[in-house]
Amino acid sequence: MKKFLGLLFILASFNTFSQQTKAKKEGWHLLDRSSDGYYGISLEKAYGLLKGRKSTPVIVAVIDSGIDTLHEDLKEVLWRNPKEINGNGKDDDGNGYADDIYGWNFCGSKEGENLSRNSWEITRVYHNWKKDFEGKKEKDVPTDKKFLYGQWVKAASLINKDYEEAKAEMPNIAPFLTALENSSKIINAELSVPEFSINQVNPLLKHSNEMVAKSAGLWAEMFSRVRDTSVKNTAIIKEVTDYKNQLDNKIKRKEDQPEDTRGALTKDKYTDINDRFYGNNNLKGSSGDHGTLVSGTIAAIRGNNKGVQGIADNVRIMAIRAVPGGDEHDKDVALAIRYAVDNGARIINMSFGKPVSPYKQFVDDAVKYAQTKGVLLIHGSGNDGKDITEDYFYPHPVFIDGKKATNYLTIGASGDESLGAIAAPFSNYSKKHVDLFAPGMYIYSTATDNRYVGADGTSLAAPVATGVAALLKSYFPELTPEQLVQILTASGTTIKEEVTVPGREGKKAPFSNLSSSGKIINAYEAVKMALAKEGKKAF
Repeated sequence: MKKFLGLLFILASFNTFSQQTKAKKEGWHLLDRSSDGYYGISLEKAYGLLKGRKSTPVIVAVIDSGIDTLHEDLKEVLWRNPKEINGNGKDDDGNGYADDIYGWNFCGSKEGENLSRNSWEITRVYHNWKKDFEGKKEKDVPTDKKFLYGQWVKAASLINKDYEEAKAEMPNIAPFLTALENSSKIINAELSVPEFSINQVNPLLKHSNEMVAKSAGLWAEMFSRVRDTSVKNTAIIKEVTDYKNQLDNKIKRKEDQPEDTRGALTKDKYTDINDRFYGNNNLKGSSGDHGTLVSGTIAAIRGNNKGVQGIADNVRIMAIRAVPGGDEHDKDVALAIRYAVDNGARIINMSFGKPVSPYKQFVDDAVKYAQTKGVLLIHGSGNDGKDITEDYFYPHPVFIDGKKATNYLTIGASGDESLGAIAAPFSNYSKKHVDLFAPGMYIYSTATDNRYVGADGTSLAAPVATGVAALLKSYFPELTPEQLVQILTASGTTIKEEVTVPGREGKKAPFSNLSSSGKIINAYEAVKMALAKEGKKAF
């Protein structure tokens, strides 16, 4: 069977982090390096310093895919709009959003239908401005269109790269998948089982039936690339099928104009930021797991003997849905930030992102608005395993005018030896544009329908940082966003050794090269610094 470029990528998920020096542990991200042996945030030591000190509640907005408002480990810590009467269909507080009890959903219709799957921003940008910019040079574009032109060029580059790679790989992956499926059926029939693993295949390698032996040979080759002997053939077939679907999507992104599924529901004028009263109060939607994971990481109820322990103990989660499956829209993000600020949020978590932002000015203006109101924004750096110094991941704190937001933290994902890496191999990084790292590998948290799961991503690293920021803000309420940024980046754990550079297997570099601080966030050190500065009146 001819090998194809994506094979090792497909199997990577089964090979990840097999060389573990200590046990993989739920809740490791809360632990302390010196006492527990994990590169966590030293949370219990932080609470030890705060013992006897009073805290004030902090509203944290989670702009995400939605949230399960009935979750047993979250429902008591949800923000509730004090001026809104639940279920009466009226806008009691006059903010333009009727029945926004727990927050608002900008991805749905007034009738309550929610957008469950969205298109990708590079596709929207490529097709929407292809007639305007294709074949043109920057010098041919008016000054007021140059930023948008740059966004189109980047989108076109990504679209074309993906398209060419997918077209080249498809002739290999399609017959390869067919071979896996057909050989799987032969072995299933021979063994009279619905699925099988390496230990069941090996005895068939010398089978008298040539088809059975050949099928076993193919699967022995596949399993040899997977270090985990418990992996079944069905899991590998699913990975290959998913990969083929990704290739199909990359081809369609260039060939097909994306459908405006969002506009069909929201019915707003997208280019008008002042047309803002759309959506509904249905926050769970069909993709609420992500927002529920994020929310639990920040503030799952502590000490209730259920599920997981959140980081901050006096927080109210304001849920804002602006991120359906696919890429978020700039206008929805901008209005979500403004909604959070106007309704009392002091910290905003943004665990989403995309490679281009055609209406970035909308978001810039919202970030500046949050800055004037003393609201901190925390954003995950992205999961592409690349340097984003020049290749921005949006939202981005550098405004179109070149100035930079002071109320903004960009967070990369760290790990632990138990997970195989100190710098998560998927995390984006930048000495210039990533501020610090936070645990983002195997973060065990809340999921929909009272479930609990472990997940990876800078999407989880950001809420770890948000939780620590909220902890500081609740016990030191006078702290400004700029002071929070300064404390969190200065007080983190310094990693002195070299680490594998994310996305660059085999390449080592000092951990300090991956962010401007060179640190992993640490709640204990942050609290200690806040106490010291308070005592010295350093603020």
